[in-house]
Amino acid sequence: MRSGRFPRMRRVNSIIWEVLADEVHHLSDPRLGLVTITGVDTSPDLRRAVVFYSVADLARLEEVGDGLNSAAGRLQGRLASQVRLKYTPRLDFQPDQGVLGGQRIERLLRKAANRDPGGG
Repeated sequence: MRSGRFPRMRRVNSIIWEVLADEVHHLSDPRLGLVTITGVDTSPDLRRAVVFYSVADLARLEEVGDGLNSAAGRLQGRLASQVRLKYTPRLDFQPDQGVLGGQRIERLLRKAANRDPGGG
């Protein structure tokens, strides 16, 4: 999708991100815990938005995704009430692969540093 290269779509993505980043912390689903909305990529027709998220504990990634997808309708309703758009996009939550890669690298570096007998 990657609609972020157009100024209008960047603004729309930013507004949706702001609303969702705030609203997700008002949800009472225990599966969510500490989740961060890291970005939004809205389709040019505004009918779909991929919402990227990250979590501190990678073991909970799927559980958090289930919680977010379960709350998608509620979040979409809150988005519709706060943002005036021609269409309120259907929300599709996906883990932020960039953040996941960074977390994996950090974990590997820590593991390697712990094995280094010279202390680095």
